Amino acid sequence: MKPIKSLFLSLFVLIAISACKQNETKETTPEFKVDFEKFTLDNGLQVILHVDRSDPVAAVALTAHVGSAREKEGRTGFAHLFEHLLFLESENLGKGGLDQMSARIGGSGANGSTNRDRTNYFQTVPKDALEKMIWAEADKLGFFINTVTEPVLAKEKQVVKNEKRQSIDNRPYGHTSAVINSNLYPEGHPYNWEVIGSLEDLQNATLADVKEFYRRWYTPNNTTLTIAGDIDVEQTKAWVKKYFDEIPRGEAIPNLEKQPVNLKSTKRLFYEDNFARAPQLTMAWPTVPEYHKDSYALNVLTSYLSDGKKAPLNKVLIDDEKLTDNVSFYQYNSELAGQLMLTVTAFDQTDLNTVASAIKNGLKDFELNGISEKDLNRIKAGQETDFYRGLSSVLGKGFQLAQYEIFAGDPGFINQDVKNILAVTPEDVMRVYNTYIKDKNFIATSFVPKGQKSLVLDNSQLADIKEEKIVEGAEETFDASIAATYEKTPSSFDRSVEPPYGSSPELNIPTVWKKELESGVKVYGIENNEVPLVQFEIQIAGGLLLENKDQVGVSNLLANLMTKGTKNKTTEELENAIESIGASIYSYATEESIIISGTTLSKHFDKTMDLVNEVLLEPRWDEAEFELLKQSTISNIQRSKANPNSIASDEFSKLLYGENNILAYNNRGTEASVNSIDLIDLKNYYNKNLSPQLTNFHVVGAISEQDVVKALDKIDTTWESKDVAITELPMPLYPEKSTVYFYDVPGAKQSVIRFGYPSVKATHKDFYLANVMNYRLGGGGFASQLTQELREGKGYTYGIRSRFSGSQYVGEYTISSGIRTNVTYEASSLIKQILEDYGKNYNEEDLEVTKGYTIKSTARAFETLGAKLDMLSNISNYELSDDYAKQRETLVKELTVDDVKTLITHYIKPNQMIYLIVGDAETQLDKLEALGFGKPVLLNQNENLE
Repeated sequence: MKPIKSLFLSLFVLIAISACKQNETKETTPEFKVDFEKFTLDNGLQVILHVDRSDPVAAVALTAHVGSAREKEGRTGFAHLFEHLLFLESENLGKGGLDQMSARIGGSGANGSTNRDRTNYFQTVPKDALEKMIWAEADKLGFFINTVTEPVLAKEKQVVKNEKRQSIDNRPYGHTSAVINSNLYPEGHPYNWEVIGSLEDLQNATLADVKEFYRRWYTPNNTTLTIAGDIDVEQTKAWVKKYFDEIPRGEAIPNLEKQPVNLKSTKRLFYEDNFARAPQLTMAWPTVPEYHKDSYALNVLTSYLSDGKKAPLNKVLIDDEKLTDNVSFYQYNSELAGQLMLTVTAFDQTDLNTVASAIKNGLKDFELNGISEKDLNRIKAGQETDFYRGLSSVLGKGFQLAQYEIFAGDPGFINQDVKNILAVTPEDVMRVYNTYIKDKNFIATSFVPKGQKSLVLDNSQLADIKEEKIVEGAEETFDASIAATYEKTPSSFDRSVEPPYGSSPELNIPTVWKKELESGVKVYGIENNEVPLVQFEIQIAGGLLLENKDQVGVSNLLANLMTKGTKNKTTEELENAIESIGASIYSYATEESIIISGTTLSKHFDKTMDLVNEVLLEPRWDEAEFELLKQSTISNIQRSKANPNSIASDEFSKLLYGENNILAYNNRGTEASVNSIDLIDLKNYYNKNLSPQLTNFHVVGAISEQDVVKALDKIDTTWESKDVAITELPMPLYPEKSTVYFYDVPGAKQSVIRFGYPSVKATHKDFYLANVMNYRLGGGGFASQLTQELREGKGYTYGIRSRFSGSQYVGEYTISSGIRTNVTYEASSLIKQILEDYGKNYNEEDLEVTKGYTIKSTARAFETLGAKLDMLSNISNYELSDDYAKQRETLVKELTVDDVKTLITHYIKPNQMIYLIVGDAETQLDKLEALGFGKPVLLNQNENLE
C-alpha cells in the first residue's frame, strides 16, 4: 500500500504496438483489442467486465477518482490514509475486514495504491470466491464509515507515519520529491504536496475531517469497478447490481481543470542528507498532463536521451566524463499536469556543477543530431513487448481498463492511445525538446552527504525540510481492541451473511516438457500461447559459491560485463540489436548462480537466442567497460553503507554464517576486493567455472519444444564441457543462546531489525511445511500474529514478516521490519513474546485459516509467465515433481494441530536467535539489555559514520 503509481498503470501510459524489420520497414500489426463490457448503475457506479479464461481466477479492482489532488492544504495525506482505513473493517465484513477474508479465500493479498489522482483497491482470487469479493467491495464502499472510531484513526495514523519514515525519512534522498514538487507547483496547486502527506497534517486529522472526506469522495458516482478473469458475465452483473445498487449516489463531482505550470525562474535548492553517501542532482521541468498529444513524444525523448549506450546523456556523463554509472530520465504525467524528472547520482566527491555542465553538453549533442527513424523504431519495438507483458495477468488487464475509463473517459481508448504513440515522428521529438526543455526554467535539487556542501550547484538555497526528532513517548496511545459501536446502515437484505463459495476450480498445472542436451544443459519448458511472448533464463550454478573470500565480487562483475558487448559487437551495437527486435536480455549473479534472462516476442525468439549465444559464448572482455563497472560497483558499495536496510542485510549475513563461510559476504564485494580484481580474474572464472553441466535452461511462453531445442543448437554444440565441483558449505549452527547486536546509524528515524538463525534447506522434507507453519506467525501478512500485534495492535511498524528461505545449499529463518525508533525495545520484546507463545497458543482456528489460504491460493499459483518460470526453477533446482503443487496440497490437507506444534518446536527458537538492530544507538541501545540476553554488542563502535 504505497503512495506511488501502480507499476501496471504506468506501463500503460507508455505502451505501443509497433515493430521494425531489420531493413527498417515497418511490419503491419493488427489492431489490438481487449474486449470488455461496460455499464453504469443508477447510482453512477461505472462497471467494466472483461472475460479471460486462461486461469480459474478473477481480479477485482475498485478505483475511486480521488487522490492527493482532492485534498485541502493543512489536511494532506487523507486519500492515502483512506487507502489504509478501507481494509480494516466494515459493518458486515467485521474487524479485520478484507485482509482477514483474503486469507480465508486464497486471495493474492488485498492491496491498494494511491497517487495524485486516484486510489485503487485490488485483489486476484480463485473464481469460486468472486461473489464474496463483490460483496466485500460493496461493503467497503457503502457500509464502512461508521466503523472508523477515534482508536482506529489513532492507530492508522501511526501506521502511515511509519510508512513515511520507512519510505522517505529513513532512506537516502528520500525528501527529494517533496522539495521538487513544493517548488515546481505553486502554493494552492493540488500537486504542491506529497501523496503521503505530512506527519503534522496526519497527526492533526480529526474523526470529523475523515468522515467529511469519505462522504465527499467515496461514492458510487466517483468510482469504477473492474472485474476481469474467468467469469460468467450475466451472473457477475447480477451480483454487482445486488450488492452495489442500493448504495446512494453522492454529490456531483465536478471535473478538475487542467493546471499545467509555467516557471518564472529557475530554482536551485540543496540539502545535506543524513543517509546519503554520494551527491545527487535532480532536475525537473514542467510539462503536460496525461494523454496530452505531446506526452507521447516526450516519452520517446526521455528514453532516447538516457537509455542505453547510444543515449546522448549517457555518452557524456558515463562514458566520456565518468561522473556517474546511471542517468534516470522519465516523464511523470498526472491528470492535471506533468513533469520531466532527470536524476544523476554522481560518484563520491563529484561536484554537481560538473554534472550539470555535462548534462548541458549531452543535450547539445541531441540538439545537433536529433533522433533517427531507426532509433525511433527501436524504442517502439521495446514498447510493444512492454505492452504484452502488462497484459499477462487478469489484474493487469483490469488496471488498464480502469485507467482509460477514469482518465480518458473510455476503456476503449487503448486503440487511440496506440495510434498516438505510433504517430510520433523524429520532428515531434525535437519539437517537444524545444518546447519543454531547451532554455526553459527548471527546479534543481542538490542532495549531498553531511559536510559536503561544497559539492552543491552554485547559487543554491537551503531546502525547507522538517526532520522528525526522536522523542520518547511522543506518540499518542490508543486501544485498538475497542469495538466500534454504531447503528448499522439499513439494507434491503441481510448483508451480514457472507455469500457462499461457487464451484471449486480445478488446480490447473501447466504441462512441463524436459530435455537434456548432449552438452549437459538441462532444458525445462512450458508452452503457453495466451500472449505472444517468451520469457527465459539460463541458470549456471556457482556464483559467489565458487569465489575466493579474499577477492569477492568476481562473479558479479563477470555477469554484468557479459552484456557489455560481444566478440563481434560493441556495447552499443549489442544494445541496438536487442532493442530493435523489442527484446530484453539481462545477466546478473547471485550467491549461487550466474543467470542470463530475458523476454522477447515469440516471433523474435530465434533472433534473441542468437544474441544470447553471443553473450554467453563470445564475451568481448572490453577493458573500458570493465573499468566503468568497477567504478560503478564501488560507488554502489559506498552508497549502501548509509542505507539502514542494506546495512542490516550485510551485517546479518556476517553474523549468521561467520567469517569462514563465503555466504557471509555480499556478492558484489567490498571496496578493497573490487579494487583488487583485474580482467584476468573474470576470464579465469569464466574459463574455469561456467559449464553446460551446471546449467539449467527455463523457458515459458508462445514457443514449442522443437523451436526451443533448435535455438539452443549452438550452445549445445560449441559450449565446452568441464567438470566443476561446488564444495559443500559448512552449515552454520543455531546460536547456543540469543545475543542482541546493534549497528549505530545516528539519527535513524526507524530501527531496522533482522532477527533469525540458520534453518532447513529448500530441499529438506520439512521446508515447505515449515513455511506453512509460519503462515499465522509472520508469513501471512495481515493474517499473521506479528502484523496483527505490531502493526494493527500497536502501530509500531508499517510492515513485518517472517519466513523460511533457502536453496539446495543453505537455509535460514528471518524476521524483518522497520520499527518506530522510540519503541525499539518494546517492539523487540513483543516479537520475542509472540515467538515464545506461538506453539502454546496454536489452535484449530489457526490451522483452518492456514489451510484455507494455502489450498485455495493454488488456483492462481501459475497465472503469469513469471510464475510459470518460477515453477520450472523449483522443479529443476529442488528435484520436485511436475505436480508438486498437488502433492503439497495433499500434505496441507493432512496437517493436524499437533503436526504444526511439532514443527514449531523444531524450527521456532526465540532463545537461540540473532537479534540484529540497525538504528540510533544513543537513544535505543541501552534499553535492549532488558530483553534478557545480556548487554547488546555494538558492532561499529569504532567507526566514524559521518
